[in-house]
Amino acid sequence: MRIIFMGTPDFSVPTLRALHEAGHEIVAAYSQPPRRAGRGKKERPSPVHLAAEELGIAVRTPHSLKDAEAQADFLALEADAAVVAAYGLLLPQIVLDGPKHGCLNVHASLLPRWRGAAPVQRAILAGDSVTGVTIMQMEAGLDTGPMLAREQVPIGAQDNAGILTDQLAFIGAELMVRVLADLPAFAPSPQPEDGVTYARKIDKAEAHIDFAQSAETVDRQVRAFNPAPGAWFELDGERIKLLGAEVIDVQGAAGTVIDDALTIACGDGAIRPLIVQRAGKPAMDRADFLRGRAVAKGTVLA
Repeated sequence: MRIIFMGTPDFSVPTLRALHEAGHEIVAAYSQPPRRAGRGKKERPSPVHLAAEELGIAVRTPHSLKDAEAQADFLALEADAAVVAAYGLLLPQIVLDGPKHGCLNVHASLLPRWRGAAPVQRAILAGDSVTGVTIMQMEAGLDTGPMLAREQVPIGAQDNAGILTDQLAFIGAELMVRVLADLPAFAPSPQPEDGVTYARKIDKAEAHIDFAQSAETVDRQVRAFNPAPGAWFELDGERIKLLGAEVIDVQGAAGTVIDDALTIACGDGAIRPLIVQRAGKPAMDRADFLRGRAVAKGTVLA
């Protein structure tokens, strides 16, 4: 097939590579424009941009697909299908209708649960035991289109957003290749009306740990926000990211360090950090952190 690929972050790259390896003609890769990042504020191309260049695929980075010129450029490619994986820009109806078989999306949830921007993080935060990938025919609504295929994945007790996103990216890539290999065999089916939830974009304020919550809730918060934005607490005015932890069955005053191993009491149970990160420093395990920054029993964290 003549494919237009549309994606931006690391999650999208396995699908791009899988389509290329399957022998599809990828006539263009659309990605969000380079963004300034790092100390030098240099423009950095997205992971899809870099992968497409490596594969010799033409890259397009419009700021929007709402203007007539960008739409004409898209339609002129005369694609059989557009494959979309976390592109991040709105696709107007003229773009959705442009390719012969429309626009097919790799979505990291079992639709209709967790429509929207942050399905992996929201699934972990909610304590879901399973998630998955859905291949969906895109339409104007937010992840409301009919489904062509789904694959379920368990959420392990130690899975964080980074681990789960990587796993779903490769499963989604394989599933999309299977769908395109025999498109008539995957008849679109409407999403159920029951079970709809929305995975709103993560607000950085959500990453501030409230130890008045149960230890299990805090643990989910830690896993959902690893690698970004990183769940955090304050220790004597210093922000400390908590990137890995374990739930401990002990009780104490919420937010209080209750032993010399930095075990922190929560509203129910306690959390013991495994991996922490100080501002401007690399992540480190608890023992290394405590060697450089002792925390006395009875310390109250904010």
